[in-house]
Amino acid sequence: MNGRPFSGVRILDFTQVLAGPYASYQLALLGADVIKIERRGGEDMRRTPLSREWADRNMAPSFVAVNGNKKSLTLDLQKPAAREIVLKLAAKADVVMENFRAGVMDRLGLGYEALSAVNPRLIYCAISGFGQTGPASNEAGYDGKIQAMSGIMAITGHAEMGPTRAGFAVCDILSGATGAFAISSALFQRTHTGKGQFLDVSMLEASLAFLTTQVADYTVAGHHQQQAGNQAISRKVTANLFRAKDSYLLLAVNDEKQFRALITALGRTEVFDDPRFADWFLRKENEAALRAIIESALAAEDSKTWERRLNDAGAPCASIWKVEEIIDHPQIAARNVMQTVDSPYGPLRLMGSGFQMAHGGGRLDTLAPEAGADTDAVLAEIGYDEAAIAALRAEAII
Repeated sequence: MNGRPFSGVRILDFTQVLAGPYASYQLALLGADVIKIERRGGEDMRRTPLSREWADRNMAPSFVAVNGNKKSLTLDLQKPAAREIVLKLAAKADVVMENFRAGVMDRLGLGYEALSAVNPRLIYCAISGFGQTGPASNEAGYDGKIQAMSGIMAITGHAEMGPTRAGFAVCDILSGATGAFAISSALFQRTHTGKGQFLDVSMLEASLAFLTTQVADYTVAGHHQQQAGNQAISRKVTANLFRAKDSYLLLAVNDEKQFRALITALGRTEVFDDPRFADWFLRKENEAALRAIIESALAAEDSKTWERRLNDAGAPCASIWKVEEIIDHPQIAARNVMQTVDSPYGPLRLMGSGFQMAHGGGRLDTLAPEAGADTDAVLAEIGYDEAAIAALRAEAII
């Protein structure tokens, strides 16, 4: 992993499920030495029920997706000998990450005060639903709950059908990205202060931060957000979902030049002389009529044909791509976005970093580890010999 931004940075990762592991995965792709500390047998994400075959392997796809490039050390943190191991590891670590409820690590004797006492340069990142303080700090934080509380669901969906959640764990991923950014910031700050610190990442706050424009719409202008279906935040009537011959097309036509390109490419230039559509305000008033004209034209061809034709004409749009389609899109292929890693079950294609660097960028080197795969090696590194490791295993500590 030499040459990548976080080469030489060691992270003790107590996180589980998605938000925390996604954060540490981003740093692992960029060279960090991440030691994933799991309970004996491994964390629950290893056995999510999407695929019985992979769950039986203790390597569910969602676990594999965010735990590559990591090592696995299994510990029973309830036992004093495990605490001793963590303290020895923390003394040489740069970062500790956890996503338990507030206070759990303190009760285990492994909170920030205990670990920073053996390593003042330590950066300790706690990701939780609501942060370490405040009246909701002890509440569990789950993606769906945060989607509902943050305002995301209130502005997602169609008014006539009610709120809907995003089709993926958006708040977990946003929180993980926020956690990775917080750790990166603290590591950079430490280069000129020499000091470690405690990072308190709240899923609710992280999600609100990504709604910054919607928050300002209310706090600045008093605007109350409404569910707008598939309409863009520009509220332009041609920035919406339209039916084509076989499926749907998402138009992103937001300015006059694009509007003229769209209407011309559709072969409906009579629209330009229709007073109902003379400007954006009138187009909004007559949205149903304009939609009928656009969809009657789109009905002549399939959505992928229109996608190519309209984009070439200068009218931005996209057909509705499935995950299994977009991962083989020529653009994705050209930039080597999907990465292939060897596994005992054959080569697997997985996502790497969401950005590219001129040098030292993210790279997936190894598959997510089997539970406890690196326990012996990690313990040997901090001075445990074979007999001591065997004793720890016999006492069900590792």
